[in-house]
Amino acid sequence: MKVNNPYLQDLTQGIVKENPTFRLLLGMCPLLGVTAYIVNGLGMGLAATAVLIASNLVISMLRNFIPPQVRIPCFIVIIATFVTIIEMVLQAFQPVLYEALGVFVPLIVVNCIILGRAEAFASKKPVLRSLSDGIGMGIGFTLGLVILATVREIIGQGTIFGPDPESAIHLFGANYEPMALFAQPAGAFIALGLLLGMVNVIFKRFNI
Repeated sequence: MKVNNPYLQDLTQGIVKENPTFRLLLGMCPLLGVTAYIVNGLGMGLAATAVLIASNLVISMLRNFIPPQVRIPCFIVIIATFVTIIEMVLQAFQPVLYEALGVFVPLIVVNCIILGRAEAFASKKPVLRSLSDGIGMGIGFTLGLVILATVREIIGQGTIFGPDPESAIHLFGANYEPMALFAQPAGAFIALGLLLGMVNVIFKRFNI
């Protein structure tokens, strides 16, 4: 069913039809690098979503004032400003998560999802539509991170909400032997490939 409301269409587009993870295959670096645990995937997704929404809003508001010749450097400066803010907030209030995400937090600056939406959408559309696009793409990216992290943590660790032993929920008995491969980068590629295959089958089945 076609959505007539442009704001709702912009919101749902990034979650389903143009999901950055499962449809556009964007943001693969943090997707494969931080998804050994659900908590890390969720933290990275929320951080990227905050930067995406804020940068979309500012770029959309300034789109008529940014000269076309220097638009990309301006976009990067705006994005880098919000990434620095998010990095400082994480470092101050979530130091454990900040250490776990490591270099992938500052690398949000060059995340192709954020720069791509700035160039393709926010620089051409009104503020409210850019807000809807940022929220939708952020939710879609976060879902991708959490789904992949869930598969990897359950198979590779036998837990959810690790790595802290006190907060981790152990799903299987003491005899369960985790497939350590899925906790490694190679396992991330395997899990992502399986998920992409499932998503493609579902989309073809329901003509999405």
